[in-house]
Amino acid sequence: MSFDLDAYLTRIGFDGERVPTRATLDAIAAHHTATIPFENLDPFRGVVNRLDLESLQAKLVHGGRGGYCFEHGLLLQAALRDLGFTVTGLAARVLWGSPDLDAIPARTHMLLVVDLDDERRVIDTGFGGMTLTGTLRLERDTTQETPLEPFRLVDLHGDWAMQARVGDEWRTTYRFDLHPQHPIDYEPTNWYLCTWPESKFVTTLMAARATADRRFALAGRRLTVHRLGGATEKRTIADADEFRTVLTRDFLIDADRIAGLDEAFDRLP
Repeated sequence: MSFDLDAYLTRIGFDGERVPTRATLDAIAAHHTATIPFENLDPFRGVVNRLDLESLQAKLVHGGRGGYCFEHGLLLQAALRDLGFTVTGLAARVLWGSPDLDAIPARTHMLLVVDLDDERRVIDTGFGGMTLTGTLRLERDTTQETPLEPFRLVDLHGDWAMQARVGDEWRTTYRFDLHPQHPIDYEPTNWYLCTWPESKFVTTLMAARATADRRFALAGRRLTVHRLGGATEKRTIADADEFRTVLTRDFLIDADRIAGLDEAFDRLP
């Protein structure tokens, strides 16, 4: 199946020039993260995410849904290639929330690196609550501004480590190398994350969306809204009706098209 670039750009609300430039790349990152949420409703409901291009477009472009990193990354990769960018898929080891930065977890995250005329840039629209809303120059030890938090890339035993500044602290999101990945390389990990009984994508419901001035994050029944330079709001969702409202209003998910949401909410601790 071919990629429907017009439908994708309409979905994310991008009407700028279709040229492979830094400005276009940054704009795509901002528009994508503001309109297509991170969410794992399918594996939490026992449905395995499909990574073929037809399924990705049906779900994320036409279906009023979001997805997790492999879905975001493969959809975005197809869009950027259609726009004329040279794009390489990579794999990362997630360190977010880990006290041990020397840990070697499995490569369970996807990100992209884009080759422009004079630089290489990282773009990643699928890292949940701390996803990039801009792009980063592939350069170590330089603080780089994004529409939300500052980020930087540092050396970690020869790998690249991405860090975000949260308050006064640099926190590591993940580590990666530059070994290219192909779509088939993500399939076994996708199956594992969607079916392993102890996978956080199976046991925990998550959603996230980032706009120009705030981040929305859902973890189980807890909704958090982080405002840029302002207060953080947290509250607990009371019932399944409010759950549907939050999914629709804050995460732009078409909740009416998803079966079993009431049962999914009842499973939340």
